[in-house]
Amino acid sequence: MADLHALPEGIPEPLDDGACDHLPGLRLPSTSLPATTGERYDLSEASELVMYVYPRTGGPGINLPADWDLIPGARGCTPQSCAFRDASRSFQKLGFDLIGFSAQNSSEQAEFAAREHIRFPLVSDQDLTLGASLGLPTFEAGGLTLYRRATLVVREHTIEKVFYPVFPPDQNAHEVLAYLS
Repeated sequence: MADLHALPEGIPEPLDDGACDHLPGLRLPSTSLPATTGERYDLSEASELVMYVYPRTGGPGINLPADWDLIPGARGCTPQSCAFRDASRSFQKLGFDLIGFSAQNSSEQAEFAAREHIRFPLVSDQDLTLGASLGLPTFEAGGLTLYRRATLVVREHTIEKVFYPVFPPDQNAHEVLAYLS
């Protein structure tokens, strides 16, 4: 298995196709979804929130779809999550809750969170319910519908800023902190 903590050289950079242009100004709906904390997470309850959206993490027993590294923006969920993990106190000091969000199922997310020591919630939208209500962009790989990588900054329950496309993913946490500072 490839080193999931490092980005391989030459992975294709995603292009801005405008798929997130409609998000700034939208209010987060009240949707309760399972989280790795063991509770359900309602996005509308967090007034100040940074939500990074990622396709899916790899790990033991999880096979990534064929040609994963050739899909622009697909590779990098582990480095991105670990960068947010390492910066989580900085987000807290700024008054922001932090969550990771994907269509990956809760049990795979919980294994990943435990293995990588991710203490903030990873939220599962396995049925793509919230993503459909917000119009989050997706792609198909290996028979799965997955979210394209984006990061939302929410203030007063409303999306203020969208980072999209996100590349390289391991630098996203620092990019968002620079915006918030």
